[in-house]
Formats: sequence, structure tokens, C-alpha cells
Amino acid sequence: MIGMCARRLGAIFGVSRSLLVRIVRQPVVRWQYADTVLRRSYASQAINQMLQLQQMDICADQPSRGLVIGVFADEEDKNDAGILTPAGWRYNVTKTNGRLIQVLRMSGPMPKRGEARLLFAIEPERIPYYSVVAVVGLGKECLGYNPYEVLDEQKEAIRRSVAAACRILAELDTDRIEVENCGHAESAAEGAALGIWAYQELRDPKQRVSVPSIDLFATPDDICDIEGWRIGLQKAAAQNLTRQLQEMPSNLLTPTAFAQNVVEVLCKSGVNVEVKVEGWAESQSMHAFLAVGKASCEPPIFLELSYYGTCAEERPIVLVGQGVTYDAGGLCLKRRKELYNMRGDMTGAAVVVATCRAVASLRLPVNIRGLIPLCENVVGCNSFRPGDMVKSMNGKTIEIQCTDHEDVLVLADALLYAQNFCPKCIIDVGTCSGYMRQSLDEAAAGVFTNSEILWQQIKHASMHTGDRVWRFPLWNYYSKAVRAGSRSDVQNYGIGRGGRPCKAAAFLREFVPCGQWMHIDATNVMVTNGIDFEYLRRGMAGRPTRTLVEFIAQTICKDTAPKLGK
Repeated sequence: MIGMCARRLGAIFGVSRSLLVRIVRQPVVRWQYADTVLRRSYASQAINQMLQLQQMDICADQPSRGLVIGVFADEEDKNDAGILTPAGWRYNVTKTNGRLIQVLRMSGPMPKRGEARLLFAIEPERIPYYSVVAVVGLGKECLGYNPYEVLDEQKEAIRRSVAAACRILAELDTDRIEVENCGHAESAAEGAALGIWAYQELRDPKQRVSVPSIDLFATPDDICDIEGWRIGLQKAAAQNLTRQLQEMPSNLLTPTAFAQNVVEVLCKSGVNVEVKVEGWAESQSMHAFLAVGKASCEPPIFLELSYYGTCAEERPIVLVGQGVTYDAGGLCLKRRKELYNMRGDMTGAAVVVATCRAVASLRLPVNIRGLIPLCENVVGCNSFRPGDMVKSMNGKTIEIQCTDHEDVLVLADALLYAQNFCPKCIIDVGTCSGYMRQSLDEAAAGVFTNSEILWQQIKHASMHTGDRVWRFPLWNYYSKAVRAGSRSDVQNYGIGRGGRPCKAAAFLREFVPCGQWMHIDATNVMVTNGIDFEYLRRGMAGRPTRTLVEFIAQTICKDTAPKLGK
């Protein structure tokens, strides 16, 4: 009996039968020793097995992958169980056996728009393919165009939520993020690419923020909108290029350095770049433009960009971008708080460069001509002064009332030069008045236009991109204010106390004799606080690049472009 028991115990604990028989036949005191021996033997086996498993996990460690899927839920109802998107539901059933939705519902109320919920170890495999799954809130399923907000709320919810999820996953050092389309692949791509971008070229590589690669998630049963995803990435890349140029310090991005960067960026994209020097501007009688830059040691430069996407006989769309690489205000010096962000006073130029590259990358069948006057407005022994008189290309005399309102002087000669190309329409982008922030804050860029069709097209484009615009008046009231001086034809400031953005637009209107024209004032959307738009980090915003790209794309589609009734 003792021998049989010893054999069974030996098989269980890995101890020899003879040792167990000797232990059992000893007095009771020896049983304590036997118990200790057996426990130590069993514990050592368990520890060895655990260490082996840990070593196996370490050896089999895979690069971390993240997945972003969406859920629809009523934000006002905390008890709403939520509905996963079709791609999310298929992943939930095929990969997690329904565990994902169960864990999501147990984790609390459904995430709201702009929020992401991280779930770990959802897949039953010991080494899951996706180490973390981010479920983002998309709001109600019925979201769409809101006429009161002039915004497609569904697309904006996708951008905000996907960007928030990608930024959180990037903080976890995720190597690769796959994003499902969430109902609109283009918006998902925009949110992901804009959200993870950060300007860190001048930082120590060891201290830089991790930037994962992003890709579109799709199952074999999904309708994969790879074209929409590609368009979204191109638009986001254009806005990120604008942000990169805006963020570069002004001592590194002088007019000459800006021109060199543009040549490197655009010549690879199929856009022709002509760099015109100060002597050429003098031959064109661009005295207003030259007056602004003559105080700086950096010579002014005029860039002319050309893209031909259709036959050469087709009239081009002319884009004019204000390129003041640093604006100190001249002799009318700005306040200290305003000077810090004045490296971004070339926002208009950066938007035009990025738009041309996006149009070329998307191969849009349209002709584009970009005009960028580059200079610096600083204090120097040769600074232009309040009370000076300069002549523009069309012979009009301009009285300089304030050197801090040089933006309109830079754009005036470029608008006159644009008439040489017999344009389909002229669109200029600049930062002409700081009072735009008091008017609209970061909500929308200001638009002034003499064409109702252009306004409807740009408003329709901004509705899709979420980068909204709002129309301001271009009345004769403001034109009289800038023509009121008795010593000159026009004044760069005008009379009266208010209405600065409108007076700046009225001044520019004096140099657009005919044709469709639109002025976009992006002063208030140049910088973002990083809170109002989850897909934009704090700093330079790069707006309204995507809206301008969408506007050009919609002008090509004659069936969808808004038209005036008879």
C-alpha cells in the first residue's frame, strides 16, 4: 500500500519512489520535512515554467499596433449602449468574439465627439495583432450638414475624434496606427495626419515626439475608399506644409530662404517656380511693394508659380499670397506680445505654396498661377515713414499713414500684376488686420469678394473641410474711407476709428479694376490654442489651406458648383 502511494506521489511531484517510502516510514516529525521538500520541488517547477513563458513573450514581442474604430451614440443619453460602425462591428465579431463591445459598455458611458476610449488586450490570442484599440465617439448616426453652423458635423466629428485617438496612441509609442473610415475616409485621413503632426525639426532627436505611421483599416468585406483616403492625406499634407513654413523662425526663413524652400518643394511636384529679384520689381514699377522691404538687409523677392493641369489656352486661377516673412511694424513698432507670432505674417504665401503642391499632387485639371511677394517689414535707417507717398503699378498714389499696415501695400502691386494673365478669378490670402480676432476669434477666416458665385463656392468648400469662412461687407462706405485723403488717391489706413478689416479689403479693391476677385483675411486663424480643434496642436494652424484646395477642386466640377439663378 505504501509503495503504491509512493509511486503515485512520485509521479505527481517528480520525487523518486524510494525517497518517499523512506520518508513515510519515519516518525511524524519527518513528515514536516517531507512536506517542505515537496513544496519546494513544486514551487521551483512553477517558477521555471513562468520564467520560460516570460522569456517566450519577450522573444516574440511585436511592434505595437493600434486600431481606431468608431461608435455612434447619443451624447445626451448616458445610458445609450452605442452602435459600432460596420467595420468596427466586423472586427468585434471576427477578432474579439464580441468581447470589445462588452468591455466598452462596461467601461462607462460611450465616448463623446472628440473623445477616445482605449481598450487593451481585447483579442483572445496570447499575442494580439492590435495591442490597443481606440474607440472614438462619432455622435448620433443622423449627423450631417447643419445650416445654422454652416458645417458638416459628421465630417468634423470624424476629424476631431480620430485626431484625439491618434495623438493618444502616439504618446504610447505606437509604431503603426490603422484607422477605419468611420463613414468618410477623407475626413478620417485628415484628422489622423493633422493630429499626429508636430514641428520638431530643431529639437534634439532624442526629445522628439513619436510620430507613428498611419494606414486605412479595412476588412475583405468592406468597401475600401482608398481614393478618399489618399485625397484626405494630400489635403492634410498641404496644411502641414503650411504649418511647417509658418513655424520656422524668421532668422532661418528669410525671403531668400523661403524662395529656396519653395524651389525644393514644388519643383519635385511638377510646379514651375520663377524667382524674380529686386531689379525686376523695379522694372515693373512695384514701388509700394519695394517700399515695405527697403529697410531690411534681406532683399525682396517675387515668386511666380505656374501649374498647367489642362490646355495652355485655359484661363488660370491666380492665387496671390502675402509673404512678409517678419513684420515688426516698421517705425510704427508693434507691441511686444504681438511680435512673437509675427514670423507667421507670411501665412498667405505659405497657403499658396501648399495649395499649388496639393493641386499638382491630386492632378487636378486646372491651370494655376501663384504670385508671392516676399520681404521683411523691420526698422532700419532706410525705413519708409508715415506721411510718405509711393506709386503703385497702375500709377495711383498711396499715402502711408501707418507703417504697421504694410500688408495691403505688398498685395496691391501683386494684384495689379495678376491682370497680365487674363485670370478666371483672383484670390489673395493675407493677414491684413489683427482686428479679425476680435470679430471671429478662431471660428472662421474672413472673406471679402465682389462675386456672389465665388462666395457660394468658398462657403460650400469650407462646409466640407470644417475650416470655415465668413463673408464681410465690401461696401462703398469703406472705399470712401480709404479715398478720403486730399493729398493722394488712396490711403493705407483710411479715416474713421473702426472697420479695419473692411477698410483693408476696400483698399485692395482699388487695385482690382475688373473681374472676379476674393480676399481672404487669415489673421485670426493664423494661430490656434490647441483646444478648439483637436486635430491641431497649439501653435501655427495652417488655415485655410484645405478650404482653398477644396474650393479649386469644386470649381472644376461644374455640376456641383453653385450657380446664381436668373
